[in-house]
Amino acid sequence: MKFKERNIQISMIIITLMMIILRFLLNEKGRTNPDSIRYMRFAHVFPTIDNTTTPLGYPVSIKIFTFFGADEFWSSKIVGISAFLFILFFTWKKKFFFKESVVLCALFSFLSIYSYTMSEALILPFVLLFLYTCSLIIEGKLKKGKAVFYLSLSLIALYNIRYSSLFIMAGTGLFGLIFLKRKYSAVFIISGLTGGIFVVLYKFLFIDYFNQNYVNEFLEIGLHPTSKLLVELFQGLCTTFNPFIHIANPGGGIINYAIYGIGLLNILLICWLFIRYKLSEIEFFFVFISISGIVCSYLIQYFYSVNPIDYRLMAPFSFAVWLVYFRKLFLLFNNNVYAIGFLSLASGMLFTWLSKGNYLENRMQMKQFLRSEKLDKVPLKFYLETAEDLDKIQVAELISTVNPNVTLSFKPKDTLSKTTLTRHKVLQKIKIDKNKYQ
Repeated sequence: MKFKERNIQISMIIITLMMIILRFLLNEKGRTNPDSIRYMRFAHVFPTIDNTTTPLGYPVSIKIFTFFGADEFWSSKIVGISAFLFILFFTWKKKFFFKESVVLCALFSFLSIYSYTMSEALILPFVLLFLYTCSLIIEGKLKKGKAVFYLSLSLIALYNIRYSSLFIMAGTGLFGLIFLKRKYSAVFIISGLTGGIFVVLYKFLFIDYFNQNYVNEFLEIGLHPTSKLLVELFQGLCTTFNPFIHIANPGGGIINYAIYGIGLLNILLICWLFIRYKLSEIEFFFVFISISGIVCSYLIQYFYSVNPIDYRLMAPFSFAVWLVYFRKLFLLFNNNVYAIGFLSLASGMLFTWLSKGNYLENRMQMKQFLRSEKLDKVPLKFYLETAEDLDKIQVAELISTVNPNVTLSFKPKDTLSKTTLTRHKVLQKIKIDKNKYQ
């Protein structure tokens, strides 16, 4: 039986790895978005501090792999694949939710994250290390000063990859306060406070040093009405916890009822399982941290400009819930749970194929264009009328995968410069292969 299960696991890991690679190769711009432009530019110019909108962790990790000969784009993909492999190796080596991690990584939403040039790919293995550290503390295998040191270190590491890790810090401290009578509560409280002190120092010594107006620029009370945020929360959670497809049709339609419906049913099943089958202390902590992160992610939208809640933003918080959920399913259904992973891979392959583009062809076209214009190694600007010009910004995303030193411009006078490109300037000389599901 173990031999059969091992073969299932190996097969699933290999297929998942292949799907991660196909996910960005069968995409017209290599699975990048507007934030990817900033990440790759930051990595390219580092140690110059390009901006404080993002922590240093992800751009620096990209920079490290460029020393081995890869450019920033390919380095970002190596980071994602390395994160995927590390999670599986670590959970196997430590016998820590390994089976659950194999299925979790095979979910279409998570393999999409590993293929993305975004910091969520890097934060997931650090979330795993955080959860492992906390489990050792709860079990009593890690105590006192050593426990505080490792837990504080994991929280600081998380914050240096994504600012939203502040919610994990808050949840950690809150957990210690709520369960004050438990012997490990002091460790969680002190570690949460240590992380909070680091955040304050980071703000005054790093962010304010390079951009004193950062907080003022991003804080804005009453950005969106509650009616809109609640709808986005429902839609975001339903796609986050849909094991088969995590993207709804922006144009609406009957397909979205199925996508949201499956996600809602899965959420209800998760709730029922967690109530019906008692959670251990460790499992309860995992769920507690996830819920606190989701709640904070919702509340922050009232005064901080962030994207609507979706599978990508929720990944660091949904990760722990998925682990506990799959553990409960394995207890009930044994190896049949692997079917969820295979079905998710199948739906992912279908979606990827239907919406396929050709990144390698587009990259070659763009590289030839930039070389012919002598723009492949110089700082560039890409002009947009507004940040919402999503169709136009896709050209900038493709450019950044060849020349990462691209800055978005909203000043019409910049278009007079030879080093400022526009969608029209590019597409009059080359043709980009685009998928038909925009």
